[in-house]
Formats: sequence, C-alpha cells, structure tokens
Amino acid sequence: MLKFDLLATDPTSHARRAAMTLNHGVVQTPAFMPVGTYGTVKGVMPQSLHDMGAQIILGNTFHLWMRPGQDVMQSFGGLHAFEQWHKPILTDSGGFQVWSLGAMRKITEEGVTFASPVNGDKLFMSPEVSMQIQTTLNSDIVMQLDECTPYETKGHLTTEAEARKSMEMSLRWARRSQDEFARLENPNALFGIVQGGMFENLRAESLERLVEMDFPGYAVGGVSVGEPKDEMLDIMAHTPHRLPAHKPRYLMGVGTPEDLVQGVADGVDMFDCVMPTRNARNGTLFTRYGDLKIRNARHKTDHQPLDTTCTCHACAGKPAGPSGSAGASWYAGGRGGFSRAYLHHLDRCGEMLGPMLSTIHNLHYYLNLMREIRDALDAGQFAEFRAQFKADRARGV
Repeated sequence: MLKFDLLATDPTSHARRAAMTLNHGVVQTPAFMPVGTYGTVKGVMPQSLHDMGAQIILGNTFHLWMRPGQDVMQSFGGLHAFEQWHKPILTDSGGFQVWSLGAMRKITEEGVTFASPVNGDKLFMSPEVSMQIQTTLNSDIVMQLDECTPYETKGHLTTEAEARKSMEMSLRWARRSQDEFARLENPNALFGIVQGGMFENLRAESLERLVEMDFPGYAVGGVSVGEPKDEMLDIMAHTPHRLPAHKPRYLMGVGTPEDLVQGVADGVDMFDCVMPTRNARNGTLFTRYGDLKIRNARHKTDHQPLDTTCTCHACAGKPAGPSGSAGASWYAGGRGGFSRAYLHHLDRCGEMLGPMLSTIHNLHYYLNLMREIRDALDAGQFAEFRAQFKADRARGV
C-alpha cells in the first residue's frame, strides 16, 4: 500500500511537503534515505539510525540475492526482521548493479545473464526474478527492473538512438515488472523508473508512457552515472516536476547537500546516496559551513566538534539527560561531543570508531538538512532557507 498526502507547496519553486504512508510506517517528505546495501547501513546500528531521525532506508536487491540469498530471507519473513529495522524499506531492482558489472554481463530482451561476483556462478536476472526477490524481501517500496542507460562507454558517448533503445526496453520491462508484481499479489508499492539518458525528449516520452501505466510512484534514474554536473542538473530541472503531483517522486543516487536542496526545488520528494557514508569513511565530513577534511593537520589540536551547530552523537554526545549540557550543540553551550582533534587522531591510528562516528555525523547532517527543509516548507519560507543554506555552506569551516 501507499498513500501520498500533499501538505504544502512552495510558490517560488516546484518544492512540496507531503506525508507518505507505507506498510511499515509514515515517511515525512522531502526525505533522505540512508543506503543499506547488504542489509546494514555501514557502521551504524539500527538504533542510531532511529535516534538520528531516519524514516526509511534502502536495501539492495542484487547484493541480498547474492548473499544471504532468498531462502534465508524467506525464513525471516523479509528484510525488516532480518536486519531488525521495523520502519519502511525501499529496495532497488538490481538494474544498476547489473549494469555496473560491465563485460561480466549480457543484456537481452528477456533479461540479464551474468557471472556472480561472489563465486562466478552463471545467473539470470529478469523483471520477473527481480519482483520475486523483492517480494521475498517484503520491502515497502519495490523498484521495477530497468536498464541503466550509461552516459558513455569506454569513451563513446551514448547516442540518442542508443538511449532510445535502452529506454524502450526499460518501458517493456516496466510492464513485465508490473504484471509479475500483480501476479505475486505483493501488498507493497511498485515504482516505475524514468530513463532516457541526457535527452529531454526521451525523458518526456518515458515519463508519459510510465504515467499511462499508473504506478503508485515514480523514480528518475540514469543520473549521476558519469555525466557532467550541468547535464545532471538539466535533467533534474526538466523531469521531476512533470511527474504526477499526487504521487511521490524519487531521484535515484543523488547527491551532495547542494544537489538535495536543488532537487527539492525541482519537485523531488525522496533521495538516496552513498555519499554521506562513503565520504565519512574517507575522512570528508559535511557541515553547515562547508565540508571538512578531518585528515588535515590543522585539526590535530582543535577542541571543537565537527560542526558547532550539530546535535549528533559525534558532535554533542548522548541525548540530553540529568547532566543538562549533554546532547546540546557546541554553539548552544554543550561540551559532551568528540573533538576534531580526537576524530583526527582516530583516523591517523586507523581505529574503527573513527569512521563510525564520522558516518553518524554525516547521516545526521543529511537527515537534519531534510528536516530543516520540511520545517521551511511548513512555514512558507523555503526561498529564505535556500539563500541561508547557500550562504552558510559558502562560508567555510
């Protein structure tokens, strides 16, 4: 099931505020979804995700099919019980992962034949197989199997004819996904995925034909696949706001904090990206006042937390209790968090606590950014928020 209630719109952009009811709970949008590829958001306990305000997370159909496999997942009744996350879950279809295998896979009309990256077994993924796996996972939002149209292949830019061929096959796979989803009597919600490469006419055609199929929600795929940033922004400006206003819109695999704010302005409701978790493990932290590189020597003796306005566990310590100051940001007088000097030290020593705390911070930053966007939309002040956000991020840490 999926129920989408539009609560507010912004007169200065295509931004909107909504509530999306799924089988495992309600998601307030715009929302960011932490990525949990193998049934875990790397380095973060489910309770920590709950504490930082995560409403919905991602699972990866392809990887969970490889390991632990459908039999194990079936025995748990789905992914929620397996990973002890009882809020909504969205699973991608496996299309992007199959595409990323490159020479290891062969795509035909029927589906994709490929060698397992785990043990080399010959495997076959089709729209029907993807729906069967995702039904076993019992994810609240299921994605159709699509062919991810590349921006370029070995230096060759994808032509309009090539993008059309790929887009049209994704549309046929959308219908097959829909038919199998119905045959399996899956009680959750299936999203169609708009493709078409960097060609706006193809995007418009893909969108129109998917809308005719009447999916409960829609995603914009095939962005952030190696294209120049300005071309990605062009597709963001072109496609999301043209999708049905009464259904959720999901931009797949994007992006930086700036991309999220722009995406909301372009009419997007849902985002996912590995950037906050991956960058955390590589020592790049997102803050209100720009990005911070914790490996820089300048942080060796700095007593400040990563972000002086942040209330995450890394920056502010445990939630407010009898001590009073614990859980308050440094800016608000709290001193219960960890210093930049300590995070720098952990990184230099290779201690696993370092990327764990950094991941908690980055995810909290993304989730709090979306919370502030929702508050601004509720207050009718999104334009003012965008201006302040841009000024703050440009200031620098």
